[in-house]
Amino acid sequence: MATGKSCSRWFASLAALLMVVSLSGCFDKEGDQRKAFIDFLQNTAMRSGERLPTLTADQKKQFGPLVSDYAILYGFSQQISQAMDDGMKPVVDSVNSIRVPQDYMTQREALRQANGSLNVLGQQVQNAKMQADSARSTLKQSDDLKTVYDRVYQKVVTAPANAMAPLIPAAQTFTQQLVQVGDFIQQQGTQVGFTAGGIQFPTSQQASQYNSLIGPLASQHQAFMQAYSSAQNAMQ
Repeated sequence: MATGKSCSRWFASLAALLMVVSLSGCFDKEGDQRKAFIDFLQNTAMRSGERLPTLTADQKKQFGPLVSDYAILYGFSQQISQAMDDGMKPVVDSVNSIRVPQDYMTQREALRQANGSLNVLGQQVQNAKMQADSARSTLKQSDDLKTVYDRVYQKVVTAPANAMAPLIPAAQTFTQQLVQVGDFIQQQGTQVGFTAGGIQFPTSQQASQYNSLIGPLASQHQAFMQAYSSAQNAMQ
């Protein structure tokens, strides 16, 4: 016949065993979530294009609390992609529309507006980067996850933000010059003539002024396109 004392020991041992089993199950679950998330980062996030994919309901279930780690990457990717669409794409579209001298006039208002939005774009990128960096600094990640996550963060956040730094001033300089050319042509009124894709002025002084305005455009365009290409490559 079992005594009360032995029964107590038996129940205590059973409780301890159940606790170990329960904790082991918890740790296994966390390990599975981490493994699934690492696999996703390596095989999906690192290979994605400009925009990171939205997590499916199944992926959110697989990753558990690590969904918030991904939200930092995804949030920045969305913000910078939207900023590029709103702030840089109008510049590129207007620049590509300039084919003959008349186009300097027709595109100058669009370029003036685009130039004004570039300051906003710079602030948006800076704020998004600061927000991502701040959120990342609070993460508690195991070494295996941190190694992979850091690589993805470099690709998705750091590299695009760094590439935007030279692009914005290059775009501002180029668009300002284009606007000046358009304003000058507009100011000449009916004195200007357009023939066979060229432009004619009644005086050599006017022609000289025009040539001095368009002189820097080739190098400015090259600098802008190089910076734009670098930014696009950094976001892929």
